[in-house]
Amino acid sequence: MNILIQLSHPAHFHLYKNAIRNCQKNGHMVFVLIKTKDILENLLQNAGIEYFNILPVAHRGSKFGILWDMIVRDWRIMRFCRKHAIDVLSGSTPEVAQVAWLLRLKSINTTEDDAIVIGAVVKALQPFIKCMLAPIPCKMGSIEKHTVHYPSYHELAYLHPNHFTPSREVVESYGMDTSKPYFILRFASLNAHHDDGIKGINTQVAQRLVNILSPHGQIYITSERELEPQFEPYRIRINPLDMHHVMAFASLYIGDSQTMAAEAGVLGTPFVRFNDFVGRIGYLRELEDVYQLGYGIHASPLTEDSHIRRNDGSLQPSGTAALYNAVETLVAMPANERQATFAARREKMLSDKIDYAKYLTWFIEEYPASKQQTRENQNNTKFWAQFK
Repeated sequence: MNILIQLSHPAHFHLYKNAIRNCQKNGHMVFVLIKTKDILENLLQNAGIEYFNILPVAHRGSKFGILWDMIVRDWRIMRFCRKHAIDVLSGSTPEVAQVAWLLRLKSINTTEDDAIVIGAVVKALQPFIKCMLAPIPCKMGSIEKHTVHYPSYHELAYLHPNHFTPSREVVESYGMDTSKPYFILRFASLNAHHDDGIKGINTQVAQRLVNILSPHGQIYITSERELEPQFEPYRIRINPLDMHHVMAFASLYIGDSQTMAAEAGVLGTPFVRFNDFVGRIGYLRELEDVYQLGYGIHASPLTEDSHIRRNDGSLQPSGTAALYNAVETLVAMPANERQATFAARREKMLSDKIDYAKYLTWFIEEYPASKQQTRENQNNTKFWAQFK
């Protein structure tokens, strides 16, 4: 079978990398198509995965430019599919569904965000979507009828113990002492199409966090945006392929990034997530409210009449006071107690979840029969056990 995988973000590399290798080992031809985005090409090159860049230069800053680039990608993917006799397409973009619809091919879209967060993507998908794969907590709105839910997270496609073992040697090669407490702060750029109006960690908040954490251990900052001079001494530059090792041995992760918070959570590193997406993304709410692997703090203060609630119906914690309180609570815990507590919570989470890379491989190879089988066995524990 000829399989096309479209990657449009570095996070998608991690999501698909093991499934790509699995499919190749099983004798399938896998073609990886990308657009230029941050470090995506570097990740593929370092992993030795061949790829084709169908959009080396993208338009930025206008809705028309974004639409035009999508049309260009549609056209180039269509030509590629015809040239290489593609059987099935998979990826996280509308183009996957659009091209498959036009060429009458099979397609599988993937997401971990609720429809309310990625409204523009859902609108672009809706007329064409054949199958959307999403974690159980995700609510997919108008495309729910096309959605197949599974008990896992994107992050467990690459950070599940079947695929990832943290290495102290890797961390210590950066001069970091894993025997002593250290904290990772992540500042996202929050400039994606769905980030309009979203608040996160500003300069004042960052300074207060540094003040709280300094007496308890070493602080390391990784940032998508330009750092103010007072934070430059804390900046750490790490090979992106090594970041998960660094996260695994951290005492705490704090940031306004969604994916890195989830990565910390599935690694058993307590996290504090601070932005206005808090309370709106189902799988992160599950990590926070059900498995208690981290704290979600809504950046903008909420009032009692707010609809943004935790799983138990209580008002979502919000504002900087709640952020500082969560951080102070975590750093006040004795290190051994904190580590044991979150390791136990992680084990509970892993016992409930599957290896998503294993499931994604099977789903692509057996599609469309896999779609029907999953729906028929949604509550069948024996069915899901094969993907542990």
